[in-house]
Amino acid sequence: MQYSTALSDGVLALACLACTIAIGRARKHYGEADQPALFCALLGFLMPAAAATVGAIRYGLDPSWQAAHLWLSQASTFLALPLLGVAALTLGRGWAWSRPNWGRVVLGLCAFFELFRQMNLLDDYRLLLNLATLLLILYAGALQWPRRAPALAAVGVAGLFLLAGVAVGSTGFIGSLRRVDLFHALLTPAYPLLAWLLLALPGNNAATEKPVKTL
Repeated sequence: MQYSTALSDGVLALACLACTIAIGRARKHYGEADQPALFCALLGFLMPAAAATVGAIRYGLDPSWQAAHLWLSQASTFLALPLLGVAALTLGRGWAWSRPNWGRVVLGLCAFFELFRQMNLLDDYRLLLNLATLLLILYAGALQWPRRAPALAAVGVAGLFLLAGVAVGSTGFIGSLRRVDLFHALLTPAYPLLAWLLLALPGNNAATEKPVKTL
């Protein structure tokens, strides 16, 4: 058993669950045009919450949950995070995408995942997809200038995800510290910061006052 990893996964799961609750409660303050984007943002936080929860079970209680954990981790990487990036883009730009268009985004992400899996290029695709997602988040934050808080939050989110995914990774050790535990520790503040950023973006109904939830 890896009890330190079970603990770090459990804390990450709680952080993502808090994001899900915050987004869910805030949805009632948004217009109908923003609902599909916010629903996809909910999925974007629910999937890593589920992955981290199953990871805590895998590492702390029952290793037989490994397959479910790997599947949910892939869903978080290849579907959840890109959905959060696209949600940030549409809310930041004030675009109103219909539910069918969001369905096409989900289907497109699934199709590209399968295509690159068949080509044995998942690692390259993961890197490109994550970088593109972080660029969308940075762009959404930059659009809010001269409001500094959203721009700084976007930089913080991108920095934490880059540090976790590129500099740290999830295999091996740094001294006596497991890299996967540090990976989880970096993502734990990254997701709430991203949730705050999404709720700070104007959305389609920019003239409507919408409170920003503090996580």
